[in-house]
Amino acid sequence: MRRLIREFLGAVQFLTRIPLPQRWLGEVSLARAAPYFPLVGALLGLAAAGIDAAVRPHLAPTAAAAATVVFLVLITGALHEDGLADSADGFGGGATADRALAIMRDSRIGSYGAIAVALSLLLRIVLIAALPAPDALAYLVTAEMLSRWSVLPLAYFLPSARQGGPSAGQGARLAGSISPPAMAIGTLIAAAVTLASLHAASWRPWMACLLATAASGLYFRRRIRGVTGDCFGAAIQITAIAVYLCGAWR
Repeated sequence: MRRLIREFLGAVQFLTRIPLPQRWLGEVSLARAAPYFPLVGALLGLAAAGIDAAVRPHLAPTAAAAATVVFLVLITGALHEDGLADSADGFGGGATADRALAIMRDSRIGSYGAIAVALSLLLRIVLIAALPAPDALAYLVTAEMLSRWSVLPLAYFLPSARQGGPSAGQGARLAGSISPPAMAIGTLIAAAVTLASLHAASWRPWMACLLATAASGLYFRRRIRGVTGDCFGAAIQITAIAVYLCGAWR
């Protein structure tokens, strides 16, 4: 039980900026923590739904959605937005795989990255505001959960785009290290929570998630022959938007 708790806390540490005492973590392999990524996403979505429920009666839907997105950005330390920005700069400015990877390693944000983050924030705010009030909780939980689940198949099927060593980064070292049991456990968690949240309509966000994840993975393979930690952040953003679009679609 203690090992399971440490692995879950390892997933929390990787996906958020929630401060955790080191003595609670110990030596936790990121690959062993990966099955809990969807659970962490579900809890983030649940907390975001609490923010939405608290402010929606007092604000316009767009303002309430903005408060919800700000919460998600703060609790994750803008980690996924940073990955999206670096990926957009790399893919937008790098004609070759090596050049794209070099740009992605640069901590400075360029015009492609700034535009990508602005569009991501805008789309999430608009789509969350458009969610029907009775469905807001279900789709906030589902979108944040399935977006974290997307890391599992990407890391399972794709190798690291960077060679090993400290420069590869923790996220890149996750690539190719997901075991079939870890993939199965994470998928079962995601499927169970989605079914409990949306019942018969749960196939729609799953289709949106699978299409977004598959498209992202094929693009990453074609452009840089694998994935990096920044790619995971970008995929999380893209998948969340796809699921929110599914919920807001009339």
